[in-house]
Amino acid sequence: MWSKLSSKIWKWPVVWVTAPSAAGIVITLRLLGWLQPFEWMALDQFFLRRPAESADPRIVIIGINEQDIKNLGRWPMTDAELAQLLKRVKEQKPRAIGLDLYRDLPIEPGHQELVHIFETTPNLIGIEKKGGAKDIPIFPPQALAKQGQVASNDILEDSDNKIRRGFFYWTNPDTGEALESLGLRLALIYLEAEGITPKPAAANPDYLQLGEAVFPIFEANDGSYVRADAGGYQVLLNFRGQAGTMEMVSMADVLQGKIPLNLFRDRIVFIGPTAESLKDFFLTPYSGVSGIVPQPMSGVEIQANLTSQILSAVLDGRQGIQVWPDPVEAGWIVLWAIIGTTLGWWVRSPRQAIAGMVCLEGSLVIGCYLAFLAGWWIPVVPPALALAGSAIVLTGYAAYQEREDRRTVMSLFGRHVNPEIAEAIWRDRDQILKEGRLPGRKMTATVLFTDIKDFSGITERTDPETLMDWLNEYMAAMSQLVLDYGGIVDKFIGDSIMAVFGVLLSNHTPEAIAEEAQKAVKCAVEMASTLHALNLKWQSQGLPTTSMRVGISTGMVVTGTLGGQQRLDYTTIGDSVNVAARLESYDKSLSGGICRILISEETHTLIQDKFLTKLIGNVRLRGRERPTKIYQVLIETLRQGD
Repeated sequence: MWSKLSSKIWKWPVVWVTAPSAAGIVITLRLLGWLQPFEWMALDQFFLRRPAESADPRIVIIGINEQDIKNLGRWPMTDAELAQLLKRVKEQKPRAIGLDLYRDLPIEPGHQELVHIFETTPNLIGIEKKGGAKDIPIFPPQALAKQGQVASNDILEDSDNKIRRGFFYWTNPDTGEALESLGLRLALIYLEAEGITPKPAAANPDYLQLGEAVFPIFEANDGSYVRADAGGYQVLLNFRGQAGTMEMVSMADVLQGKIPLNLFRDRIVFIGPTAESLKDFFLTPYSGVSGIVPQPMSGVEIQANLTSQILSAVLDGRQGIQVWPDPVEAGWIVLWAIIGTTLGWWVRSPRQAIAGMVCLEGSLVIGCYLAFLAGWWIPVVPPALALAGSAIVLTGYAAYQEREDRRTVMSLFGRHVNPEIAEAIWRDRDQILKEGRLPGRKMTATVLFTDIKDFSGITERTDPETLMDWLNEYMAAMSQLVLDYGGIVDKFIGDSIMAVFGVLLSNHTPEAIAEEAQKAVKCAVEMASTLHALNLKWQSQGLPTTSMRVGISTGMVVTGTLGGQQRLDYTTIGDSVNVAARLESYDKSLSGGICRILISEETHTLIQDKFLTKLIGNVRLRGRERPTKIYQVLIETLRQGD
């Protein structure tokens, strides 16, 4: 079995070329960044289809919505109004407060009151916008900056304007200045009360470790990213859900005392705009695809998601989004190219190959989705392309090779067998064909020989052109009967036909062998009726009429192809072939009507009294030493001219 498998594997060098070629092309396209948008879309679909998570119980957002702005009658709010809001929040003793509002300039009245709140609230963190090369920085409140209670609220957008990454630390590429993000700073305050402080990770001192949780730094080519801006300390965002997942109350409810008395106690409170008119909204993986009305998320919710991601990892063991190293991802793509190549090689039917490819693609997507649920971002688009590309190429090549194999098989058998048998041969071609030829196979089969009586006399009386047409009509009719009864026409020898029944059986049981012998005799009987009809036609046309002899023998034969590269012929050899030929030519004076049918003892045993027969005798046939019992199949006498 292994030798057959090995020969099949090494038979076609294209199998070993296709997989690395397909994988190489896909990896090249990936390195060029051409697949990045599609991989982002796949990641977004995983987010969208991931089961919804509940709100983080440690976080609450005070959203400043459109109704709040209407109640104020203006925007921005004054320092006095902001101070009043912060007082209400402080009364419930939150663990940390994140003010996601720019406050770089005083907005009277109430500035001194707000400054007093800033100076007396050590767990209050304000923001500043550091910005990039194209952004204008926005400074933090001076009172908070003096006390070091400032964080960055900078947000990273991918080229499709979606947020998939977040900052732990914003870093100035020129000076090396670093500033914690608002999400990280608030998480650190919360965790400090739990006795957890930041430290370098043991495995990599560049990574931040909080408790048992380690947060790897995003690299430029992580996941599907290609040469991304990896400045600062970035991480892949693991959103809890779409916009509105986090618990949120309005500013008006807080100011009017419409919230529970302990809503903020020991929690992280974010304060930020959620009104659409303030345009502090961003697209996320939950925002849908292009062409569909997007569902953006407010900036304060994105910061809250970053804080929740940190707290959940440290306190709940919630897995962040991890990626494979680049070599592993490349190997993953190669693996699926090999799978696609194997599919195209082993499944020869294009329809089955397509069905198999669809099933494998589905398995790939489902597997990557399940891995995503476990916290792994495994590439799905590149391996899917590698699988499809290699499968299509191999299926196309296999289809081409199949046409060549079919041409070889049909050149051997097309003129010998009927279409049904030809298709059966084709289905078993791998067992039949060996190096472009049929190896010899030993089996039990039934051989039938026919010959025209007194053909030499007919030849003398008929002009060559008419004789050829007459003989072709006879041969066509008789060979068609052989095919109709499931036999194969082995060869034409002058006016003789050699046919074989049973050589192409896949199941050589005694019952099957007997059935083939019966078909051979039925075919001979039918030849008599067909010749009678031909004689009537020829007589009306003034052409010669004739009778025929048939010899049938069942026994061991060897089948295969004979010849060289220039010409191959399928043939059957063996003692039974010789016996059938001798039976056909035996005692030409022995009468049999329009078609004399002589059969061997072995054939007579297999036809099981299905035909009327008589014993001719136990005679020595020419070329044989042992006597052979000969039987004649009796059929209704059909006389020439009837």
